[in-house]
Amino acid sequence: MNKLVLLRHGQSQWNLENRFTGWKDVPLTQKGIDEANNAGLLLQKNKINIDKVFSSVLERANKTAEIALNASGIENLFENGILVYEKDQRLNERDYGDLVGLNKTETADKFGKEQVQIWRRSYETPPPNGESLKDVVNRVSPYFTKIIKPYILDKKNVLIVAHGNSLRAIMIEVGMYKPEEISSIELPTGSPLCINYQNGLLNNHYYLD
Repeated sequence: MNKLVLLRHGQSQWNLENRFTGWKDVPLTQKGIDEANNAGLLLQKNKINIDKVFSSVLERANKTAEIALNASGIENLFENGILVYEKDQRLNERDYGDLVGLNKTETADKFGKEQVQIWRRSYETPPPNGESLKDVVNRVSPYFTKIIKPYILDKKNVLIVAHGNSLRAIMIEVGMYKPEEISSIELPTGSPLCINYQNGLLNNHYYLD
């Protein structure tokens, strides 16, 4: 049985400030650093050895990957003390367009809670000049199928460190949820979600503790 581990980055500064972040590069908070470190300790505690790591190109995901893997004790992923992993913008967070940088509560006050909830959670409706979740699925799925899935089929343990919406897209792609179900799924920051595969087929999934 091999594993696909999905890890949303640790808390970022704009998570803390309740802002729409999208593709904007913002750093981790101290809590985010601690979450990333704890994620690595959970990999170690559960004796999960990772063979391949993928991440978006955004700093908060990259730092989470580096901190977590440093804490995990997994040595085969490092060359001269530097984590070797693949970064690709197709794993980036959803582009929130005109909402980037805005406080979520203030935006709800301005446009109405119902409208903002549609922008945030609707599968097909994008925020102004931004991406819908369907758009994210359409860019993540081909990358996952072509680049990541072969490692899973080869029975490797894979870690993807990315963002709430790009990870939701992967959950849809691997068959955990249908598009109409995904809006209610919340992914906590810094909590590794382990998906077990048996002979290339999804077996079960659970958060590491």
